[in-house]
Amino acid sequence: MSKQLSKNKKIEFTKKIVFALLMGIITTGIISFALITINIGFGDKFMRIWLRSWLLAYLFVIPAILFIAPLVERLVNTIVERYFAQRKKSVE
Repeated sequence: MSKQLSKNKKIEFTKKIVFALLMGIITTGIISFALITINIGFGDKFMRIWLRSWLLAYLFVIPAILFIAPLVERLVNTIVERYFAQRKKSVE
């Protein structure tokens, strides 16, 4: 039983890491592309500036996804649970 639990924890941890990496690539790519396009347009240096900005954004966002996301998830759970608890009280 404990072997299975340990295996499940490893799987969940791996999922979180893979999620953070993929979400980081996608979101930083989209946002950096949009902001560089808006701020400087498509010029000679666009690709170099965009890729550099993308890399820097990615390096900042991965720790945020890994460490801040669980805190945000807890906050969301608290807000939603309180909302539904209040709603249930008002119906009774």
